[in-house]
Amino acid sequence: MSGNPMIKKGLIRLVITLFISIILVWVGSEVAFYFIKENTDRLPEEIELVIPVGTADKVAAGEPIPSIPEEMTFVLGDTLIVNNQDTVDHQLGPIWIPPRSKASLVLDAAERYAYSCSFQTSQYLGLNVTQPTTWKTRLVALGFTVPATTAFLFIYSLALWPLDSKPEKKMQSKLEMKEKPSDP
Repeated sequence: MSGNPMIKKGLIRLVITLFISIILVWVGSEVAFYFIKENTDRLPEEIELVIPVGTADKVAAGEPIPSIPEEMTFVLGDTLIVNNQDTVDHQLGPIWIPPRSKASLVLDAAERYAYSCSFQTSQYLGLNVTQPTTWKTRLVALGFTVPATTAFLFIYSLALWPLDSKPEKKMQSKLEMKEKPSDP
């Protein structure tokens, strides 16, 4: 690379804009992540849902159960443990929970489920299973964003600060040398 100094300047500027892009994109994405992160930005865990005593009677009377939400959000890989403290059997989708016992449901597919549910007055429970946002997910996002940001910053830097900032003066001096008559 001992050849053209313009290429050296261009490569140096490209490397500098790459580092600036990495920093800008990383800071921007972390600030955005901080403000929009949800309770699903975590590793899978066990979550217990308790069916209190008297739930079947309240459901039969059409009364809502305040301790049981109508919809729940989970991370892929979570395990929902249903703890039936009531005196009657209950069902949640594919699981049957006898009185005073527990049953579990592993949530291994990222989807929205609407399970039939005997402990809700609406007779269904919505389960939303999402992919967790991990450091790998965030790193992939940087991989998609940094090259485009680098290209834009590099092109804008060339427009604002050309690599050869004085091409007109060099051209002018070359023209003047050609026009000068040679002395005998």
